[in-house]
Amino acid sequence: MEYNAGKYDVIVIGAGHAGCEAALAASRLGARTCMFTINMDSIANMPCNPNIGGTSKGHLVKEIDALGGEMGKNIDKAFIQSRMLNKSKGPAVYSLRAQADRKKYHIEMKHTLELQENLDVKQGEVVEYIVENGEVKGVKTLTGGIYTAKAVILCSGTYLKGRIFIGEVNYSGGPDGIFPANYLTESLNKIGIETRRFKTGTPARVNKRSVDFSKMEIQNGDDEIVPFSFENHDLSRKQIPCYLTYTNEKTHEIIRANLHRSPLYAGEIKGTGPRYCPSIEDKVVRFADKERHQVFVEPMGENTEEMYIQGMSSSLPEEVQIAMYRTIPGLENVEFTRPAYAIEYDCIDSTTLKLSLESKIVKGLFFAGQVNGSSGYEEAAAQGIMAGINASRFVKGLEPIILHRSDAYIGVLIDDLVTKGTNEPYRMMTSRAEYRLLLRQDNADSRLTKIGHDIGLISDERYGKFIEKYKKINDEIERVKTVNIRPTDEVNELLMKYGTTQINTGVKLSELIKRTELNYDILKDIDKERPELSKEEREEVNIEIKYEGYIKLQMEQIEQFKKLENKLIPNDINYEDVKGIRIEARQKLEKFRPTSIGQASRISGISPADISVLLIYLQANK
Repeated sequence: MEYNAGKYDVIVIGAGHAGCEAALAASRLGARTCMFTINMDSIANMPCNPNIGGTSKGHLVKEIDALGGEMGKNIDKAFIQSRMLNKSKGPAVYSLRAQADRKKYHIEMKHTLELQENLDVKQGEVVEYIVENGEVKGVKTLTGGIYTAKAVILCSGTYLKGRIFIGEVNYSGGPDGIFPANYLTESLNKIGIETRRFKTGTPARVNKRSVDFSKMEIQNGDDEIVPFSFENHDLSRKQIPCYLTYTNEKTHEIIRANLHRSPLYAGEIKGTGPRYCPSIEDKVVRFADKERHQVFVEPMGENTEEMYIQGMSSSLPEEVQIAMYRTIPGLENVEFTRPAYAIEYDCIDSTTLKLSLESKIVKGLFFAGQVNGSSGYEEAAAQGIMAGINASRFVKGLEPIILHRSDAYIGVLIDDLVTKGTNEPYRMMTSRAEYRLLLRQDNADSRLTKIGHDIGLISDERYGKFIEKYKKINDEIERVKTVNIRPTDEVNELLMKYGTTQINTGVKLSELIKRTELNYDILKDIDKERPELSKEEREEVNIEIKYEGYIKLQMEQIEQFKKLENKLIPNDINYEDVKGIRIEARQKLEKFRPTSIGQASRISGISPADISVLLIYLQANK
């Protein structure tokens, strides 16, 4: 029996990392919001590695926080180890990573959602979209509830027709033993949205008491903890170590001998898996020349003996998994608490979305997270906050917020998914960002906090502190450029200490900072007028001065990029009228309907010659 269950502005389907950010953003922007989850105990769950951040992913989390999202604040509450990765490289690729207390992360996020004004959180399975005249009007639940809404956001993760594979055994299921969502795919197909199968996987969890850590390398956290949220400072917490060990030839022999029992190699798994996060059997086959592979043993939380075995994702039979795990130093007597498994699920073709993450097919229907073909908690959360922002603006009749590739990693992520599409689970990487020297994690607030404040997700108080912070940074950069350092004995002793050339005449302090061997903090003793700045303010001053030439060059590249982004293509353009363009290009442009020349130029199969013809046509038909 159907019944009228409620009326909302925005409905969010799914309560993973995308759903949480989408629901919080929409409700905080004044939209009456309802979020549905199949199980309240799976809100913000980490069915794979219980960590947040890492290479390029840390950038996404800092950007989410700069916009006013929750992921950074939540991991700052729940981390048990924190490390800054890539410190030996340049600041463009520094990436913060934190191991989480998995259960605490869930509890803290769930409570935040429960306390949020304008937001109702409900356990229930959505089974059908209500669509009239190409516009979403609401949803129907398994129990017959009809919920009306002006916008709906699907954040289904890996739940759509989820299927678990462990060797020859496979069954219908979602991650972590939760029920799958078996009905919504049919509703999507009925309203004209096609789906496809992707696959991902996770390693086994083991009992800590069965692990011999003396045979492993200890991996401690950083002494100085860097918060994910720009609102947090001076975090201190007792950190729990992780450990490193390796596979060996015996491990690989067991895997090779049992490949025929892998559902991936037996052809039972039809979905496409993630190239950048392969299973251990995939690694052994693809990198046959490698004698060993890294295996990280990481805690699942403070109050549990479960450990996560990173690097050993597998879909082999359970008895084969146990045998191969027990060949690894320190795991000879290991006992599983949960076996590794692969999961296959339905997702959509992300090229059917606008840059706002709204469907081109159904008005008011938005998508975020793994349903768009991405992988990872951080990628999901980044899409979630943008979908939540844009769904709430859609309800209010406002223009969507679009972050470009030159604005944020979030812009790169969404542009890649929408403009280029993906044939495998998409993972964010620093190499995907053309302007990564400007899109650093340390300056995410300078790039995005004003946007967050303008739309209403950043408070006046936080924005005031942000303005004050960057005034101090910019004032100090200008001061350092005017300070003249004379060639005194004290100065040259310092330069000699750090192995850099001594000076014979006066030199600007900024020029000394630019030297490879030196930095802003090293020179503090010879800078008598130096003001009091926080560590992050000093770091920002140092980076802006040290990389000034490169930053200026990248700014010039961005100006050229923006010229193409600002050359808009009319929504009603008829590409049949564009004479001289190739047939393939015409078909691609008709399918993707790019909003600008810049976006058109990034579509696979569109050549520079096609773009020139299109530019001439637009100029002639102003």
